[in-house]
Formats: sequence, C-alpha cells, structure tokens
Amino acid sequence: MNIGEIARRAGVSRSTVSYALSGKRPVSEDTRRKIQQVVDELGYQPSASARALANGRTSTLGLVFPPAGSHYTGMQLDFIGSVVEAAAAYDYDVLLSPSGVDSDRSFQRLLGERRVDGAILMEIRLEDDRVDHLATLGFPSVAIGRTAHPERGWWVGLDHTALVERCVHHLADLGHRRVAFVNRPEQLLQAGYESAHRGLEGFTKAAAERGLTVRTYCCGDDAASGQTCVERILHDDPATTALVTLNEAALGGLYRGLAEAGRHVPRDFSVTGVVAGRWAETVTPQLTAADVPAADMGRLAVDLLVERLDHPDAPPRHHLLTPPISLRASTGPAGAAPTADAGPGTTA
Repeated sequence: MNIGEIARRAGVSRSTVSYALSGKRPVSEDTRRKIQQVVDELGYQPSASARALANGRTSTLGLVFPPAGSHYTGMQLDFIGSVVEAAAAYDYDVLLSPSGVDSDRSFQRLLGERRVDGAILMEIRLEDDRVDHLATLGFPSVAIGRTAHPERGWWVGLDHTALVERCVHHLADLGHRRVAFVNRPEQLLQAGYESAHRGLEGFTKAAAERGLTVRTYCCGDDAASGQTCVERILHDDPATTALVTLNEAALGGLYRGLAEAGRHVPRDFSVTGVVAGRWAETVTPQLTAADVPAADMGRLAVDLLVERLDHPDAPPRHHLLTPPISLRASTGPAGAAPTADAGPGTTA
C-alpha cells in the first residue's frame, strides 16, 4: 500500500496525501479526515526511509558502545537498556554500534551513511578520538562520561573521583587503616578510560588525607579475576581489612575470594565501592556503595541529545552526578585481621 493508492481512494492528489500525513502544509479538516479514514481502513504505515527523505530525520539514535572486554557487563547492559527505554519515550529507535575508534568501519558507516540523527558515546576515555571526530564533523552527540576537556561538549557523567573519596573516608571513619583499591582491567587503565583514572585519583587523594596504608590493583571484568585479585591482596598484605572497588563485574569473585580466605564480611573485612544499586543488592551481605544511577544517566543523555537535535545552536550542557553512598551490610568497624610482617604500603 502506498500514497498513490490512498490518493486514488480518497479522491485527492498524491501531494495532498503527503501534506496531510507530514503536516508540512495545511489541509482542510474535511480532506484530512477523508484521508485518515482511508489510512485507517488500509492500515497504512509510512516507511521509515520515506519519512527520512521527507523530513531529513531517521528517527534513530546511535549508541556507540564498545564492550570494554570480551563481553558486556551487567552494568553496561543496564546502560544500554536505559538508553533504549528513554529513546522510545521520544519515539526514537536505537542503533547499537560496538565501535571503539574513529577508524572503525561500523562507526564510519553510522556517520557516512547518515543512519542516525545523533549519537550517544559510552566507555569514554580522557582523550577520546570519537568525541573529537564528531565535534569536528559537527555531528550531534552526547557522551556518557567526561573527557579531559569536559567544557567543550555535551555529556552526562558520574563523579568517580568524589565517590571513591567518599568510600575511602567511610572506611577510615570505621577505623580501617590498610585498604586496597580494585580498579577496572589494566588495559582499560592504560587506554585512558575515564572512570578508571578518576576513580584511582579519588582513592589516592583520600588515602593520603587519612594517612592510610594502601595498595591498588587492576582486575578483569569477571568473577574469576575478582577471586584472584583478593588472593593477591591478602598475599601482599594479610593485614588488609577493607577494599574499595569500581569493578561490579568482579564483585561476586571478590566475595568468594574473601570467603575462601576465611574473612567474614563485614566482621573482619569490609567491602564498598561504586556499583549500580541492583548489582550491589545481589551479593550477600548487600554492598554498601555509591549506587550508579544507570537509568537516570541513560535518560539524561537521551534528553540532551534530543535537545541538541531540536536546538542545533544551543550552547553545550552537561550533568555531573554524585549519588550518595547507600549504607547496606558490607562495611563495619575494623576487626582483628590476621597480622603479618608487612612492609610499608605501596601501590601495585
């Protein structure tokens, strides 16, 4: 079924049908009602490609989201779901592009073939060529995360520095003096991933302020890596009584490693970090954490991108979120952890 058939049955011209459906030009109420009746009878749905040709819009947003490792973590899938849900509220579809750099073919197709009206970028790096490339092209985009030059663009970010600082101060207030930091994988830190760097910055700063003995570790995004990481922590300094983590994918392994080492949480070992609330509540005991508001961040990113599309000349805007720490059951006063002839705190 096409516009020509609708025009024939309604007794009007093809252009009149087009104007009535697109709203580009006024059509009398009687004519519009006659056309709508035919459309309803035929169950006509204008094609997305035809709409795109008519109004220059695809009604599709791109989500540029490379998996940080070999798979998407639960938190990453939460972000994807939140973006799709928020876009649907604006009647936009979402096209996922697992692209990492501006030379990536998928990324280039997204832009060169104009498959989307705008893009949301995730897994942001401090120096991110995707952000720079889109800015150079003048292509509407919003980042979930901050580059080293956040004043230049549109973004929604989580203040990892401040949140990790709060976690450290919480542990120090409970009397913990020897604390480990479990970061994202080494390759992400080396690649300049924003959350890994800013989280490490917050941990180092707060630990220095409180005079703590600390060690830092990179950990793979899976439970087995989490368990191995705990084994390293307790081997390097058996007197460690707490840890802070950014790695929600390794959380189950961290708990398992502590259990196998005979460390009861929170009686003689405390765990906290920056983790999405629903993941913090899947472990036992539930994790005291700065809850990552994945749904809010996805919604805000879509809001900003739609604003950019509707108002191309608007100045850059952003949202920096600092959610409170939710006190659950995984932290408590420093207990009598096993002692050993451990030297001064170092960074690993």
